[in-house]
Amino acid sequence: MSKAFTKESDQDDDEDIEAGASPLPPGSKNYITPGGHLRLKQEFDYLLKKDRPMVTAAVSWAAKNGDPSENADYQYGKKRLREIDRRLRFLTKRLDAAEVVDPEIERDPELAERVFFGATVSYANQAGEENTVTIVGVDEVDMKRGHISWISPLARALMKSRPGDAVTLRAPGGVEELEVIDVRYARVDVEPFVPTEAVFAVDKKA
Repeated sequence: MSKAFTKESDQDDDEDIEAGASPLPPGSKNYITPGGHLRLKQEFDYLLKKDRPMVTAAVSWAAKNGDPSENADYQYGKKRLREIDRRLRFLTKRLDAAEVVDPEIERDPELAERVFFGATVSYANQAGEENTVTIVGVDEVDMKRGHISWISPLARALMKSRPGDAVTLRAPGGVEELEVIDVRYARVDVEPFVPTEAVFAVDKKA
């Protein structure tokens, strides 16, 4: 992955973490499914090859139209470029640290029944309510699909367990005993990357 958007100083790292993004544990790989990795790569390529050049061209045009300090198009464009570059730095770091793990790869029978990254796990809580979750990367969390991060308290509680095991979930809401019902490995469907329409546009006839 290109280093063009990484900063020389680590003091700006906090600036590169997008709002709502989960930080990776220090020194850890960014475990991610093939679908999640593809989505990040698609977003990176779109921002770098299409969105950024388009905004750069618009900013260049706007700069020729009067005092930049009083030019709303120019000011907005520069702000948008900073946002794009911040996102590119973030994606560069995530992709550089990526460790792609395919849940569909063939596993040793002993390991196939245990919970690791990429597993889809059904479990019951103390009230007998059953739930199913899939353990994915920090950038793939999707609660509607039951996709939880591998660093979440629930995923950590389930790790290495097998059907029939009782595990203890320690979360901010309290401590709860869970029973593992089923463990399986299958393709993880990830919401595809869909480019948003460019907001920054200028009327070059003005």
